[in-house]
Amino acid sequence: MYVAMNRFKIAIGSEDQFEAMWKGRDSRLSELPGFISFHLLKGKTLEEEGYTLYASHTLWENEEAFTAWTKSEQFRDAHKNAGERKVNYLGHPEFEGFNSIEGA
Repeated sequence: MYVAMNRFKIAIGSEDQFEAMWKGRDSRLSELPGFISFHLLKGKTLEEEGYTLYASHTLWENEEAFTAWTKSEQFRDAHKNAGERKVNYLGHPEFEGFNSIEGA
C-alpha cells in the first residue's frame, strides 16, 4: 500500500472556504486503477502561528498507481484551477509519500 499526503497551512478564518473547495471538487480519483480511499483531515489550529493544519490523504494499492494518477487526465482536471483558488494558503502544500512496511 502507498499513502500520499499533502499538508496545508490555511490562514485562520479561511477554514470554511478551504473545506468547501475540497467538498465541492470532482477529483475523479475513483476512476483510477489502484485507488483505495481519500480523506481530508483537519488538524490543530495554531493561534500563535496564524494557521490551521490540514492534510489530504489518499491510499493506493502501490506507488506505481499513485504515480499513474499524477500523470493522468483526471489529475490535470482536478488541479487545473489551482492558481485561481481564493483560499488563503500560508506557503505551498507539503507532499509526503509513504510505502507500507506493515499493516493490518
